[in-house]
Amino acid sequence: MSFSCLIVAAGQGLRAGPGAPKAWRDLAGRPILRWSVEALLAAGADEIVLVAAPDRLGDVEGALSGLTRWRATAGGATRSQSVRAGLAALDGEATRPVLVHDAARPFVSGAHVAALLAALEAGADAAAPALPVSDTLKRVTGARVETAPREGLWRAQTPQAFRLGRLRAAYAALGEDEATDDLALVERAGGRVTLTPGDPMLMKLTYPEDFAMAERLAGAARITRTGFGVDAHRWGPGDGVWLCGVRIAHDRALIGHSDADAGLHALTDAILGAIGEGDIGQHFPPSDPQWRGAASAAFLAHAAALVAAKGGRIVNVDVTLICERPKVGPHRAAMRARLAEILALPQGRVSVKATTTEGMGFTGREEGLMAQAVAAVEMAG
Repeated sequence: MSFSCLIVAAGQGLRAGPGAPKAWRDLAGRPILRWSVEALLAAGADEIVLVAAPDRLGDVEGALSGLTRWRATAGGATRSQSVRAGLAALDGEATRPVLVHDAARPFVSGAHVAALLAALEAGADAAAPALPVSDTLKRVTGARVETAPREGLWRAQTPQAFRLGRLRAAYAALGEDEATDDLALVERAGGRVTLTPGDPMLMKLTYPEDFAMAERLAGAARITRTGFGVDAHRWGPGDGVWLCGVRIAHDRALIGHSDADAGLHALTDAILGAIGEGDIGQHFPPSDPQWRGAASAAFLAHAAALVAAKGGRIVNVDVTLICERPKVGPHRAAMRARLAEILALPQGRVSVKATTTEGMGFTGREEGLMAQAVAAVEMAG
């Protein structure tokens, strides 16, 4: 089912303690708001409107770099004002499904979305995931403490699903009043509301301790994927060679369509392999004249950008150069620094090694040079 999303990220998050507003803080290396955008795009959202505070609109592009099908609009001083702004920015017919989601709930999944859309398809005017209240409730009035009944009480979560026209009408009926829950507006208008199965993972990050819990959950929800790459080039006439982004003076050059940097080619393939995106030849065909003599750093940067677009993070890389000459040791530090620069990694996560084959094989006979590389990428399972 085709649907749109409205993500509210305009709040200041004062209860979260010092620091940036919570939607803009990092969670496992990514802005919290990016988690929801990535998940909702993966669930099939056709368009996402992100509602941000006016002074944060300039930060959205960087936070969502590499992602598509989204746009941002300025929110208001309250949640209701921000939802109104988002609804005004959405396109579509009155019957179009729209999901309203709090950016501070980063662990939304495709299963949550599917249940909500199914509820709308079954005739609900609004739907939200909810969990039954399991803790004993206490009401405190001054010095008096009372136990409150919890039977029939549920904790509503987001995203919440509506037909666009129904939600717009509910906000029009609200007038200048405020609401902290969109579902309540449709209830007030007499709409049919359905609760779908809630999920403890849909926790809302509110207090400082929530962020420590979210970091643990984020780690449990992600896996490390490993890719392996190999490349080899023949020696030919020349006066220098490119290896791992560094030019080394030499009495020969490696022959290839681009700059023949076997180290960067092997590492690019390793990263592409880790994320299931084929090999370097698919992305940069040797038959394409635009890549003749091209700097291979562009190939590696492209692979790194694909990792970011999938919500992944390169953990570490390791390159081994196999040749009799030139000697790699004097250039190892420069190579590590260049790879770290291209991949935006600390140098401690970048390794460059070299070995010979003791005169055996094509590298031993100095007919060519070979490179092997391994890359570890962390991403959602």
